[in-house]
Amino acid sequence: MHRLPLLAFLTLPLAAFAEEPAAEQPQAAAVESAADVAQSLADLERRLAESEQQRNTLAAQLASPDNSQDEAVISHLRQENQRLKLQLREARAEQPPRLLTEQQTWYVAGGGTALLAFILGALGRGSRRRQRREWIN
Repeated sequence: MHRLPLLAFLTLPLAAFAEEPAAEQPQAAAVESAADVAQSLADLERRLAESEQQRNTLAAQLASPDNSQDEAVISHLRQENQRLKLQLREARAEQPPRLLTEQQTWYVAGGGTALLAFILGALGRGSRRRQRREWIN
C-alpha cells in the first residue's frame, strides 16, 4: 500500500519533463536556412577560387629561375657539410686513445679512497701499541 504513492511520485517528474510534440516549422524558417546554405556555398566557392589562385602563383614561383639558384646553394652546403664531416673524422683519428676507460677510472678512484681511509685510520689510532692490561677490564 505504501508503494503506490511512492510510484506516483516517481512518475511525476517524468511527466513534467515529457516533450510536447514538435510543431512544424514555419515556412519562413525554412527559407532562412536555405538562404544560409546558399550564403555558405557562395563563401566556399570564393575561398576555393582564392586557394586555386595561390596554388597557381606558388607553382609559377617554383618553376622560376630563382629555384636554380636555391639548388646551387643547397649543393654548395652539402659539399661543405661533407667536408666538415671528413675534418671531424680526421680530428677524432688524431686524438690519442684514452688512458683509462670510464669504468677503470671509477675503479681507481674507489681504490684511492679506500687506501686514504686506511692510512687516516692508522694515523688516528696513534703510534703506541695497546698493552695486554688495557684489554682486560
